Amino acid sequence: MDIGVLGATGPAGRAMVLRLASVGFDVAVGSRSAARAAETCDELLAEFPDHDLSIRSGDNGEAADCELVIIATPWEAAPEVASSVARHLNRKVVICMSNALARVAGEFQPLVPPRGSVSANVQAMVPGAYVVAAMHHVPAVELGAIEDEVHSDVLICSDHPWAVESVSRIVEKIPGARPLDAGRLSNATAIEAFTAVMLQLNTRYKTRVAVRFIGIDD
Repeated sequence: MDIGVLGATGPAGRAMVLRLASVGFDVAVGSRSAARAAETCDELLAEFPDHDLSIRSGDNGEAADCELVIIATPWEAAPEVASSVARHLNRKVVICMSNALARVAGEFQPLVPPRGSVSANVQAMVPGAYVVAAMHHVPAVELGAIEDEVHSDVLICSDHPWAVESVSRIVEKIPGARPLDAGRLSNATAIEAFTAVMLQLNTRYKTRVAVRFIGIDD
């Protein structure tokens, strides 16, 4: 599968590109700036010269031409970026992994964007796409450490069940990750907001927590 990552020059996007390429996907590094995307692509390939990573670069429009698209931009930019490439996204699965968060007085707090979540806002901007909320709780550091397993459940929600299945098959290829169907896209509100709790735990206990649910058979 050919996967495009919009906002791939930031920490989350870079990590997503690396992890997907490491498990055999062809990945396009997307950015508003094609030059910046090319620079990021070169850096990632140079970082792991012993891995056969299928990574190429382009602007967001070129990345959005892929079979499946991931939005990994900061949350404020996600709806605008999705809208700017809307004509490329019709009838495609679009994963939104952005969280609306702010740091206030040293603590992380969730924000409530229009329509309750970044993912729902993106769906409104690209009504012809099949938006899926996923990958919110996997830290970029762990995601990009392709020599190691991820060790995390991945909550996935969408109003399109077959899109959840498609994204679940991708997550299953990531060592240590377990996809869980978390229901309709309205649940993205809680999923995105819980990221603030995880970041606060990381800060307080100087660690990186992961989400694991018991009581669900593999």
